[in-house]
Amino acid sequence: MKKIAIIGSTGSIGTQTLDVVQQHPEQFVVEGLAAGANMELFVQQVNQFRPKKASIATKELADQVRPLLPAGVELSYGEEGLIEVAAGTEADTVLTAIVGSAGLPATLAAISEGKTIALANKETLVTAGHLVMALAKEKGVPILPVDSEHSAIFQCLNGEHMEDIAGITLTASGGSFRDYSREQLANVTVEDALKHPNWSMGAKVTIDSATMVNKGLEVIEAHWLFGLGFEQIEVLLHPESIVHSFVEYRDGSIIAQLGAPDMRVPIQYALSYPRRWNSAAQRLSLAKAGELQFREMDFERFPCLRLAFECGKIGGTAPTVFNAANEVAVARFLNREISFLKIEYLIETVLSRHEALADPSLEVIKDADQWARAVAESL
Repeated sequence: MKKIAIIGSTGSIGTQTLDVVQQHPEQFVVEGLAAGANMELFVQQVNQFRPKKASIATKELADQVRPLLPAGVELSYGEEGLIEVAAGTEADTVLTAIVGSAGLPATLAAISEGKTIALANKETLVTAGHLVMALAKEKGVPILPVDSEHSAIFQCLNGEHMEDIAGITLTASGGSFRDYSREQLANVTVEDALKHPNWSMGAKVTIDSATMVNKGLEVIEAHWLFGLGFEQIEVLLHPESIVHSFVEYRDGSIIAQLGAPDMRVPIQYALSYPRRWNSAAQRLSLAKAGELQFREMDFERFPCLRLAFECGKIGGTAPTVFNAANEVAVARFLNREISFLKIEYLIETVLSRHEALADPSLEVIKDADQWARAVAESL
């Protein structure tokens, strides 16, 4: 049986991972669960799956949930709790699904302990890809992608030689406002933005999909996961979300991965790799799907994607600042402090005030992250 720990168990990816566990109870032992502030769901999960270690966001929440948990569960909280669940259990695979840069220390700790990483936390590679991949190489730890696009590329590369790749293309649904003009975006609401047409995701990722920041983060993540230059990575708008991504080889062949939009499929593949198990996911019928549409990406319409490419090429602390400014901007939009179009304004303004530092240490990354958040809050 595969022993797993889940960082971000109450979020969208975390709950769908536990759906996969329930579909294959003979395959898994849940060794650890770490959650944010969703106390009620956390208590339910811990009582159902009975991990040896569990963690929640704060000491106050930990004090509240402790009497509600089964005997024998070791409870911790905060960043130390995330690290304990990620690195301090007998889990052989750690699925990192926490949203934002908060997942970085726990991921590094798990790699240091030699645990396989099923990566759904793209910000980990965006902010510190050079550190994460170097440590994974040193420890001989596989990084298995969970995002549907990176899972698709990973599957399309199976059995192939990296030197034969001409380029990869990540597909983008376009999010809630893919058919809106810039003028129409001026007055959109939080409720409008959270209505994703294809995928079931958390609030932050859904907003990132609408601004195309999410695709920008995926571009930077793909650069680190697959060792490709940014000139080898393209993005296409694909409203149906059926072709999850594809690889073009130097002989002109294109290999794509297709499927109905269901995150449980790439989650399960990361956990079952190199095998494939039965899945309850909806089967794709191309006949019923009918027409598949593809459009070139418009960087004027989606400036955040342009900024992500620019930051990726600059490297160093630039992607860290891009990500941190976006996290603050999205939180302010969800709190109705700023309009939708102000998200990109905040990101670009913070970046314009930052001088990127090359090859940053973890401490330098943390400093750049905190600086960017402070500036984004002040604007």
